[in-house]
Amino acid sequence: MFSHVMLGADDIDASKKFYDACFKALGGREGMVDPKGRVMYVHNDGIFMLTKPIDGQPASCGNGSTIGFAVESTEQADAWHEAGLANGGTAIEDPPGVREGAGMKLYLAYLRDPAGNKICTMMRV
Repeated sequence: MFSHVMLGADDIDASKKFYDACFKALGGREGMVDPKGRVMYVHNDGIFMLTKPIDGQPASCGNGSTIGFAVESTEQADAWHEAGLANGGTAIEDPPGVREGAGMKLYLAYLRDPAGNKICTMMRV
């Protein structure tokens, strides 16, 4: 359904450091910087990008928005969370763990990235 996700960030270097560490914990690679200064991550047919807003205004996070990244194990989710915390992320919500509701059982780990965007990892258990 999705072709890509792009987030705005005012401090591209801080955001790249954060996402490089988080995506390495998921088996990905460091982001590539294009001639326009955007950072691109390609992994498992997904594309995730960071950019300074093209309208020149400050980047802002979406209140109520969350971007979720799929993980293959609870260990991978925990490694992602630890990498994010060590590289400028902020822990939010409950610690990584199982959440149940609406007939589903999920392992979730939540962070805010350096630009304030709410992100998480998710695995169905």
